[in-house]
Amino acid sequence: MRDKIILKSAELFLNLGFKSVTMDDIANEMGISKKTIYVHFENKTKLVEAVTFSLFDTICEGIDHICDASNNPIEELYDIKMFVMNHLKNEKTSPQYQLKKYYPQIFEVLRIKQFEKMHDSVKDSLQKGVDTSLFRPNIDVDFISRMYFNGMTGIKDESIFPQKIYNMEYLMESYLEYHLRAIVTEKGFKILNQFIINNQS
Repeated sequence: MRDKIILKSAELFLNLGFKSVTMDDIANEMGISKKTIYVHFENKTKLVEAVTFSLFDTICEGIDHICDASNNPIEELYDIKMFVMNHLKNEKTSPQYQLKKYYPQIFEVLRIKQFEKMHDSVKDSLQKGVDTSLFRPNIDVDFISRMYFNGMTGIKDESIFPQKIYNMEYLMESYLEYHLRAIVTEKGFKILNQFIINNQS
């Protein structure tokens, strides 16, 4: 039952926002009593926390799978972008923004977890790119990995990139191209160019 509550709550939170969904809404959607939810979660904050880290774990598993299966680090980044976009395609609110505003402590823990995960996986990916001559040999892998994380979290800032002007797919696509153009070799650029052409068609 705990997992079912997390699953349904995740769907509602992503669609309607962390703030507007109540425990009553979740109970009604599931056809259970509110008491049943409180057996598993002592309050809404605990439920939000469980949902947030459950979503984080699911996305991490997917990213690990992509990294294991990819042919090269350029393809890997595009596949991860598609996976994340598909996973969050039902977002009708800005969950990161809402989490930061209404549940700042959960947001901070999530941000640290996201950084640790992304920093390690992007460093590996960058090194793979250097080793296969797709990325320039003189890049500072640690620095660029941190810059990539900073940029990826930055484009989700509603105050800088309002959703009414920029949709998330455009932002992720543009930032990914911007990031890769800065580090690819001529060999890497040919692969990158192919991805850009394919994504436009």
